[in-house]
Amino acid sequence: MELKYKHIFVLIALSLGGMSTWGQPKVTYRQIVTSPIDSWVEVTDRTKAMNGETQEEASVSNGKGQTIEGFGACFNELGWVSLGLLPSADRESIMKELFFPNYGANFTICRMPIGANDFCRDWYSYNENNGDFKMKNFSIQNDTETLIPFIKSAQLQNADIKVWASPWCPPSWMKHNKHYASAVCDPSLKNTKFDNGLPADRAGREGMDMFILKPEYLKAYALYFSKFIKAYRKAGIDIFGVMPQNEFNSAQIFPSCCWTAQGLASFVGDYLGPEMKKLNVDVMFGTMERANYLLVDTILQDSNAKKYVKAVGFQWAGKDAVKEVRRHYPKMKLMQTEQECGDGHNDWNGMLHSWDLLKHYMDNGISIYNYWNVSLEEGGISRWGWRQNSLVVVNPESRTFRFTYEYYLMKHISHFVLPGAVYRPVEGSAKEILAFENPDGSTVLLYMEKEGKDKTVTVKLKGTSFRFFTKANCLNTIKVD
Repeated sequence: MELKYKHIFVLIALSLGGMSTWGQPKVTYRQIVTSPIDSWVEVTDRTKAMNGETQEEASVSNGKGQTIEGFGACFNELGWVSLGLLPSADRESIMKELFFPNYGANFTICRMPIGANDFCRDWYSYNENNGDFKMKNFSIQNDTETLIPFIKSAQLQNADIKVWASPWCPPSWMKHNKHYASAVCDPSLKNTKFDNGLPADRAGREGMDMFILKPEYLKAYALYFSKFIKAYRKAGIDIFGVMPQNEFNSAQIFPSCCWTAQGLASFVGDYLGPEMKKLNVDVMFGTMERANYLLVDTILQDSNAKKYVKAVGFQWAGKDAVKEVRRHYPKMKLMQTEQECGDGHNDWNGMLHSWDLLKHYMDNGISIYNYWNVSLEEGGISRWGWRQNSLVVVNPESRTFRFTYEYYLMKHISHFVLPGAVYRPVEGSAKEILAFENPDGSTVLLYMEKEGKDKTVTVKLKGTSFRFFTKANCLNTIKVD
């Protein structure tokens, strides 16, 4: 009789799924796993979770962090070129997977360039007519072939998608060196298709204003932004916000323009801010790619500039400035504007690095998170010879495609963590974990197993607890209803 009752007790315990402590309310959850072998696999067998010994513990705090506004990527010209190699049905299925609400990645906020960037087909601006301060020759004709159909294709899947924009380079005649680039190519690239043709005596450097800081140039550049906003609205694309310059400290061999923080403060406060206010377009400061938070402080302490800045965006080494900016400006919205781009291999190690970035930014208060390249051809090489990763890889010979590990990383968070969700701090021995609470009260956990060990993790949440099991080297999303 005693043995019979023990069997009954075990059956009851197993039927309760995630419940780990007798007498606590039942916890139901969904678990999705991605590994180097399989992607986006749903785990329904809870036997190992119930029977295994706990290796790590995580206690989800009731404290509230930042509110999440959304996730997305950047619309780049080479992304649309690569997708154009595919049959239309495949291209449409990719766009649905990326943008259709509550279907795949569920992207809601994306970035685009104002003019050329490093993943465009070649250099261009919207007005290369020297001295055209009234922008009479402004034109977005180039974009009708690439960026506009790219964004319109996303809008077909999600009409409410939000887009913000930033330039990599102003029209070249607005720069002191009269060239789109700011750095000389490596000698190995000379006389190749990657050569930018910039002479050494016209190179720029960090800490200088390569833009001509004369009133007529600054005023014309603000008008350039205004013309861009209006032209895109006419095309059916509403740009909700702009940043004045991508990576304003970096002299690059591709389209780029160094500014000082003081130069940008003048441009934002006296020209760009007032012009964008007329159009009801937000001005965000960035993109910030240095660890020195005082560069942001220069803008946010400027009496004119600070009244226009609605958010601050960070990428690359700027990630190490986020914490200090948040500490000094706790009410300022923070954005991750461009995830580090990898090396074109799109391998598991690249995904692990991307996880580290995602976790760092979320732990430090980011509300908007943007991946970089949506799609690239195999190898991911840019017009200027830089190989990078992407969410989708297209084989130009077979006209086929695949989603990468980094795509699934993004999907693991963006599919489940919805706009309006709140970041929840986590304490305990489990370190590779993130937690969020959605507006409907559901909790989403992301857990990355990086040590190569099978583990059972006990989670304490809202007065109860449950356990989940993960195999070694797996990314897990747990959604608790």
